Amino acid sequence: FFSPGFQVAPETKAVMKWLRSIPFVLSASLHGGELVVTYPYDYSRHPMEEKMFSPTPDEQMFKMLAKAYADAHPVISDRSELRCGGNFVKRGGIINGAEWYSFTGGMADFNYLHTNCFEVTVEVGCEKFPLEEELFTIWHENRDALLNYMEMVHRGIKGIVSDKFGNPIKNARISVRGIRHDVTTGN
Repeated sequence: FFSPGFQVAPETKAVMKWLRSIPFVLSASLHGGELVVTYPYDYSRHPMEEKMFSPTPDEQMFKMLAKAYADAHPVISDRSELRCGGNFVKRGGIINGAEWYSFTGGMADFNYLHTNCFEVTVEVGCEKFPLEEELFTIWHENRDALLNYMEMVHRGIKGIVSDKFGNPIKNARISVRGIRHDVTTGN
């Protein structure tokens, strides 16, 4: 998953351990510097290729998740191409991460490949390092989009896998015909 010599920060290791211990199913990573929602894969299938579309087997679900956020965001959903993030207008404010730019070691890819958690990356504003007085506006621009995204946790398969006595089955593999990506039950 990580490139040779890649150093994983202690806080990243802690989050990875946390994700493996609790059956998260949905998350978002919030960044600054653009207005767009990206989804996995962030690392191109062909490491020598930049800006190469690299879909997961769950491409349609990831697009739906990313659109849920983008469509509820007042600026990302604005059709003006003359604003920050305007170059993503024709894509609906979303893009496959590797198609935008490829990088190794992203949490969205880790979550998809090593846990049951689907994660998108949200670029929440044009400033990489916004000033304190800009945070209130950024929060209000993203609040409803975050809530809309969180409601997406109710989409897809959910339930309890149990034996004939009603006891939950830990680590049962769940497969969906046509999607080559299984998930497993939690504790």
